[in-house]
Amino acid sequence: MVNGYLLDLDGTIYLGKRLITGAAEAVETLRARGRRIVFLTNKPLYSRQEYAKKLTTFGISTKEDDVISSSYVLARYLADRAPGARVYAIGEPPLLAELEQARLSLCDDPERIEYVIAAFDRTFDYRKLNIGFQAIRRGAHFVATNPDRTCPVDGGELPDAAGVIAALEATTGKQVEIAVGKPSPYIVSVALDRLGVPREQCAVVGDRLETDIRMAKAAGLTAILTLTGITSRADLVSSNIEPDYVIENIAALTDLDERLN
Repeated sequence: MVNGYLLDLDGTIYLGKRLITGAAEAVETLRARGRRIVFLTNKPLYSRQEYAKKLTTFGISTKEDDVISSSYVLARYLADRAPGARVYAIGEPPLLAELEQARLSLCDDPERIEYVIAAFDRTFDYRKLNIGFQAIRRGAHFVATNPDRTCPVDGGELPDAAGVIAALEATTGKQVEIAVGKPSPYIVSVALDRLGVPREQCAVVGDRLETDIRMAKAAGLTAILTLTGITSRADLVSSNIEPDYVIENIAALTDLDERLN
């Protein structure tokens, strides 16, 4: 039985500015059946409010609290473990705002920085790399929002946070301590709290084997792969990560839901 779904966004619900065919109808049908739904994204480029607005514009009525992002989880993670810590984020304004809302102190002085954060950043440059490098060399912690190598967009992919992580690892000789986004157990915990459904009644739907499906399997959740994003059927053959179910697109989830219940 599945009474709650954690739905990935990029590559599952939409690709860039294009809603995947049948996504709005699928979510509406599942909600009408009483299923709880929370949207889960590793992408730290927008605030949860912006994600909710985008989904609502697409015809999927969504509240801010029904979106869990890696930037939100990271801000909570750091605020719980190091309240008021001085942090330097290689990231874009929505991530910085999330950190400030968690009462963390933004800092770009390598001698004072306590945590360096690597994230998906389309404005990544040498200055940012050097500040992060100098801070880590001086003993700052090294954490990340998410480990994704690429982000799916309509017509292809973009380099994601893994590129920033790799640059810092290569230059400092230090490994990232934690990436709190998918497949981390931290983001699962936050999402399940919001979902309000027992773990054994929850399913994850996403397009990535190494994040969405790996996370679901490790957490004991039903793992459903959709083929509208990064992963193809050919990728399944060569991977040791096996989803419980494979669907062509999110529209097919309504039929699978009937079978699961």
